[in-house]
Amino acid sequence: MKKLLFIISILLFSLPAIAKHIAGGELMYQYLGDAGGGNSNYLLTLRLFRDCFSTGPLLEREQVNVGVYDENNNLIRTVILPISGAVSTLILNTGAFPCLVGNVNVCYQVALYTNTVTLPDNTGGYTLSRTGCCRIDNISGLSQPSSVGSNYVTHIPGRNKLPIGHNSSPTFNVKDTALVCANRKFTLDFGATDADNDSLTYAFCNAYTSSNGSNNQPPAAVLSLIPLPYAYPYNGKQPLGSGVSIDAKTGMIQGIAPPEGQYVVNVCVSEWRNGNAISEHRKDFILKVQNCDIAEAILPSRIVRCDTNLVKFENLSASSAITSYRWDFGDPRSPAIDSTPTPTHVYTDTGTYTVHLFIKGPKGCTGSDSTKVMVYPGFKPAFTIKGSCYFKPYQFTDASFARYGVINSWFWYFNDAATDGKDTSHRQYPSYTYKQPDTSNIRLIVGSNKGCVDTAFQTLIVRDKPFIAVPFHDTLICSIDTLPINVKGKGNFSWLPNKNILNANTANPLVFPQDTTRYIVSLNDGGCINTDTVTVNVLSYITVQLRPDTVVCATDTFQLHPVSHALRYQWTPVASLNNPLVKYPLANPASNTTYSVIANLGKCEASAHIFVKISPYPVARMAIPDTTICYGSRVALKASYTGTNYQWSPTVSLINTRTLTPVAGPGKSTRYFFTVIDTTAGACPKAVSDSVNITVIPMIMVDVGKDTSVVADQPLQLNAVAPMANRFLWAPATGLNQVNIANPVAQLGIDIDSIRYRVFAYGAGGCYGEDDIVIRIFKTQPEIFVPSAFTPNGDGKNDLLKPMIVGISTLRYFRVLNRWGQIVFSTSEPGKGWDGTFNGLKQPAGTYIYMTEGMDYTGKVVSRKGTVVLIR
Repeated sequence: MKKLLFIISILLFSLPAIAKHIAGGELMYQYLGDAGGGNSNYLLTLRLFRDCFSTGPLLEREQVNVGVYDENNNLIRTVILPISGAVSTLILNTGAFPCLVGNVNVCYQVALYTNTVTLPDNTGGYTLSRTGCCRIDNISGLSQPSSVGSNYVTHIPGRNKLPIGHNSSPTFNVKDTALVCANRKFTLDFGATDADNDSLTYAFCNAYTSSNGSNNQPPAAVLSLIPLPYAYPYNGKQPLGSGVSIDAKTGMIQGIAPPEGQYVVNVCVSEWRNGNAISEHRKDFILKVQNCDIAEAILPSRIVRCDTNLVKFENLSASSAITSYRWDFGDPRSPAIDSTPTPTHVYTDTGTYTVHLFIKGPKGCTGSDSTKVMVYPGFKPAFTIKGSCYFKPYQFTDASFARYGVINSWFWYFNDAATDGKDTSHRQYPSYTYKQPDTSNIRLIVGSNKGCVDTAFQTLIVRDKPFIAVPFHDTLICSIDTLPINVKGKGNFSWLPNKNILNANTANPLVFPQDTTRYIVSLNDGGCINTDTVTVNVLSYITVQLRPDTVVCATDTFQLHPVSHALRYQWTPVASLNNPLVKYPLANPASNTTYSVIANLGKCEASAHIFVKISPYPVARMAIPDTTICYGSRVALKASYTGTNYQWSPTVSLINTRTLTPVAGPGKSTRYFFTVIDTTAGACPKAVSDSVNITVIPMIMVDVGKDTSVVADQPLQLNAVAPMANRFLWAPATGLNQVNIANPVAQLGIDIDSIRYRVFAYGAGGCYGEDDIVIRIFKTQPEIFVPSAFTPNGDGKNDLLKPMIVGISTLRYFRVLNRWGQIVFSTSEPGKGWDGTFNGLKQPAGTYIYMTEGMDYTGKVVSRKGTVVLIR
């Protein structure tokens, strides 16, 4: 008992130590200087956030072990970071939101843990990792909302990323007490500063969990980065759902907040130095989204309309707590005041206007905001492109139009995949030479001195040679014809050979070769050259051939197949053809028909004919309907036909298959087919079938058990087991209380020595199965008989020692003991017996003791004990 109390006390003492309390963290490093011998000193810092309302341990008790891993993720050092300075507290100032609705609690405690470490300068750099067990529970957006570990990670670049100099990681701004209300617009600053003045870009990314069971556990020997178990529709790139995004340049997170809950937001910031990405830093934070609302007026910094005088206004705060709106559009010519949430206003003139929004919220609180509206319609971006191939400059020309003001800014993005984002220009009429063939989406952003900004797009196919398209590469003409060739492309054309050709220096020559000729077309566009070929095959005449006259089965559709070099066809009669002008039309004649075709290759012509005879299909009729039979029964099939030959299938369960009346005896449900063909000359050559389905009701399986013995005048419960049966009949009726149920009771007197009962079990369709049982009647009282000897020699005679029960309803036990009193066999199942072995070993010959006990149908206990001889 004392030991149990000690264990309970240990568990109670340990509970606070493993309670869930951590709400986020950021692992940072600062380069301190050269340590000599190719080593560098770094200051490592872990910033941890604790939920103020957590019951877990305080940050002062946190133990921080940071693992330093090489480029192969192998642990090379463990650094212990003690706490540095006092724990600070971040609390949301709800007083700054007078129109706040709801109980909002945002409070985090923040602690820093620091230590220095000396690391050799290397090629692959280092990964720093601190794993922990204890994120707060009930995290939203995860398939496992509680008992989730953490792993805070950052990277120190090596010489392969940073050949010259050293690096300090960025540091995220601590602005984590933003008010975020469920399903409302919000902004959250996840920006960072960098001591090295590196360029920074931001993105959502996977947060990591940990398999460690304790914050005190040392780092693993091999770094394992395990993403959190996100649940759809949330993931590392959409931790707050599809309605929230992060600005890649500023780290500002904004959008429509997800439902109320606590969400892990992990942001990766990439460092860029001299245009190259050198490292990645991370911050992992659990954001509280609360059930609240705030009534406020929020307008964009400005509104510019450059396509129309109509402006639609909307409060960027979609709060449901707002009780009234008042809009002043600042239009002196139309000074209307609007009280709707999303008004529209048509300004009477161009210009810049100041718009004011005034709102009221709960308990009479108010809010206001204003913005500039610039109305200068008639602004349209556009541009043109001239060029032919990738190694020659493409000329880009601004074609934008501004009705008011002057276009004064241009930003071109040429989308050259070979330049890694450096293919831009601020000129109005730039030229650009692409590095490789590609398909590029060109973008031009233009702006005016009136504040108008818009974008024009075009898709440019940058080719390795100028575009040229011939209408065909291989064609056929008659020797007396002239062929026009119309080629598409821009530039100067020339054709070879310059023989039997007119307009040889254009895109549309006329050719009239007397023999097959291969023409080569060349296109020169500013020094970019492309070629293509057209082969003109020449025939002096043409022929057309059809297959011999044929037979077609009535109602069939078939295709006509002429053999010819012609290019145009005219078929008659047209009534039974799907298209009389194609080479291979489909025909469906109702009667005997002669089809004629006239084929043309230019001025060359030929014709042909084919006679099609229509013949009716053979006839196959099954003379019996679908039939159901019992398993083991037979049924006679019957059919008639019109034709010359017939056959049955399948034949495996049929008798007399060469007749129209075979007998079927299938063992399972079978569909039989009767197929007829007609081999008479001129007859339809296709086979016709009819079928009948014979459904076989499965065999009715019946089991009434093993033969048994009873004492005279003792009731015996019979039981016929037949799952597929719904009706029973027992015979004879002697001694039975009922004969038409599954479980009658038999009671037989001393005048009967034995009796055989047979039961018939009937199922669906009148099908039946049967079984029988023999009952021997003893004239004694209920008894258990045990033989005095047995011979377990495997000859099949007297091999088992088992009790014979007469008038016993329940066998409680039958046991066999050796001379030392050890039980070598025991059973309570009637019919089971001892085979003379124990634990797989044959027991020696000799005398054994048996004990048995049972109970008769009146509840009287019958016990017997004696000896038996095992003979070998």
